[in-house]
Amino acid sequence: MKLEKLPHRLTICKVADIDDIDLKTEFYFIGKTDEELSVVCRTEDTPEKTIEREDGWKGFRIQGVLDFSLVGVLSKLSGILAEHLIGIFAVSTYNTDYILVKEENYEQALGILALEGYIVD
Repeated sequence: MKLEKLPHRLTICKVADIDDIDLKTEFYFIGKTDEELSVVCRTEDTPEKTIEREDGWKGFRIQGVLDFSLVGVLSKLSGILAEHLIGIFAVSTYNTDYILVKEENYEQALGILALEGYIVD
């Protein structure tokens, strides 16, 4: 399985209003529930009006389109990283999964996954 490094630094934050998010930016995820409105975005695109934010994330995505019948892809990746005490923040889209780790763990995480047989581009 191939993993593609994302080239930018990322921020995870909470905002009060969806209008605070610049929907024209190249890369972002929005999660909305009855309790919160969360955004993952490039750090330079973080909305000005955040309620809370955590900077210092880097990420990678599983290359290609994952079939919905596949089981355990995210579980296996997160399990490998958990064994090495590396926490993750995962986001899924219709096509694939994204895994974010803190910047200080990024190279270590990619190295561990490469040793486990993942191809990292």
